[in-house]
Amino acid sequence: MKTKSARPAERPDIEDLTIAVCMGPAGMAEGGGEVIGAFHRELKRYGLKAAVRKKCITGTGCHGLCVRDVLVDVIRGYETYTYEFVKPAMAGRIVREHILSNKPVREWLAGPDYRAFHDRQTKILLRRCGRIDPEDIDAYIRTGGYEGLRKALSWTPARVISEIKASGLRGRGGAGFPTGIKWEACSRSEDAVRYIICNADEGDPGAFMDRAVILGNPHSIIEGMAIGAYAIGAHEGYIYVRSEYPLSIIRLESAIKQALKKGLLGRNILKSGFDFNIFIKKGAGAFVCGEETALMTSIEGRRGMPRAKPPFPVSRGLWGRPTVINNVETLANIGEIITRGASWYASIGSEKSKGTKLFSLTGRIKNTGLIEVPIGMTLREIIYDIGGGMEGRDRTLKAVQTGGPSGGCIPASRIDIPVDYESLTGIGSMMGSGGMVVMDDTTCMVEMARFFLDFTRRESCGKCTPCRVGTMRMLEILERITSGEGREGDPELLTELATDIKLSSLCGLGQTAPNPVLTSIRFFRDEYEAHIRDRICPAGVCRALRRYTVNAEACRMCGECVKACPSGAIAWEKKQVAVIDGGKCIKCGACYDACRFDAIVIM
Repeated sequence: MKTKSARPAERPDIEDLTIAVCMGPAGMAEGGGEVIGAFHRELKRYGLKAAVRKKCITGTGCHGLCVRDVLVDVIRGYETYTYEFVKPAMAGRIVREHILSNKPVREWLAGPDYRAFHDRQTKILLRRCGRIDPEDIDAYIRTGGYEGLRKALSWTPARVISEIKASGLRGRGGAGFPTGIKWEACSRSEDAVRYIICNADEGDPGAFMDRAVILGNPHSIIEGMAIGAYAIGAHEGYIYVRSEYPLSIIRLESAIKQALKKGLLGRNILKSGFDFNIFIKKGAGAFVCGEETALMTSIEGRRGMPRAKPPFPVSRGLWGRPTVINNVETLANIGEIITRGASWYASIGSEKSKGTKLFSLTGRIKNTGLIEVPIGMTLREIIYDIGGGMEGRDRTLKAVQTGGPSGGCIPASRIDIPVDYESLTGIGSMMGSGGMVVMDDTTCMVEMARFFLDFTRRESCGKCTPCRVGTMRMLEILERITSGEGREGDPELLTELATDIKLSSLCGLGQTAPNPVLTSIRFFRDEYEAHIRDRICPAGVCRALRRYTVNAEACRMCGECVKACPSGAIAWEKKQVAVIDGGKCIKCGACYDACRFDAIVIM
């Protein structure tokens, strides 16, 4: 049915319309660009060209609940309606019914769980993501952006540092060193040439917090760096970002150009007499370059390898000069702290860990995505109140790994632990950059430890023997265990090796690489024993240890498993229960996939 619409000039309600389409990593992957194009075409089709010209359709940063992408917000005044799983073909009906007739398409709207996902969060860094056009500096300024820089430049550098110290902000990239103390140490250097670096080399598997901030709100990083540079007396800064994130680089380059044009970077910023420029260094994607000394070596044009500390970067860093290195999340907090005050920021979080923390919530959980919560919230609250619980209805929580591939595994029995620096370190894990992987009862903890150790072993720069050789020996033992050739005493040998590697490795990569192994042995020792003594994988994951049997009660005697078996390992006759010969079985899983009645059991 063809619908005739009024001209835009006669529809004042169109003037305050915004259609915000998620163009975060997941949104783009699910076709956010095509959705934007579809809305443009539909608005033109119904004669709303004025709305298109005023750019009411905005590609924004991550909306958070990535599992529901493409997410689209239709905003009019103070009313926001969120649509989920949006495809280009849905744009026409949304424009026709919601925008023209003011009747939201109810069956496409996000449900109550979408609100629950967001309501339990406290958004500081993400409050603009999903709301503003990340490529428009004026959109950032209209929401209070660069007010922190303006305010800081009216203070003395010492007062800026004092405010950051009072806020309790700790570095969000690793061990959580107090940001203000780091800045103060650098500012006291007698060397007149100083640098500030933003570490955007996010390389943890499944981690996308820094990338989401860059894509959704790049100016928050520029502002934070400018304030930090003023505080420590630096006139040059570097953003170290991976070449494999080309859109992040484009966003940062655009943000820098816009800030220069507005007088927020460059010479005599805001007529304060302070000069500061930012340069982008593209990294090659080496995980070890997330370590600060390796990162600086890479910026200098040499192979990214860490060096011993002390001296620390604040006294001798980039090109031998005093240098402050903070990650994306740390710097993105700075403008908000200066604008809203240290006492406001310090009121959020726990006693020793102030503010909020970003996490990429992934794994066997319903609501995978990007979240921001107060530090000190428990794992249980994150997993069930925000994450929505386990992905499968009949699945149970087994463990949570925090801190990326170098983090530890926390069992389900300990999920009431508060997520803060001290608590996580005390249980053998870490905050790290913010990766959080949820595992259910189908996860083999031995294989999980092997997987992450294989990653860190491959990413080792090879400079120091404990990391280069030690992780390889540990990996060999784990591979032996998962292939059914484990030996008595292997858990003890792994523990001994892991302890030595942690104590003697040169940098944080080697010092934390054994964490998944140590915590899995500590909390899931029974699984190691089952692999070694009983030659079985309780989760049925390790292929060499699988045993396929037939559940006689569930078997419908259809013979489909026999047709699927490539090795002739299944004996069957009509009206008889199938029997699997373990000697002939090659453990390919074809019978399991072919059975429609769940009669094939993996043990």
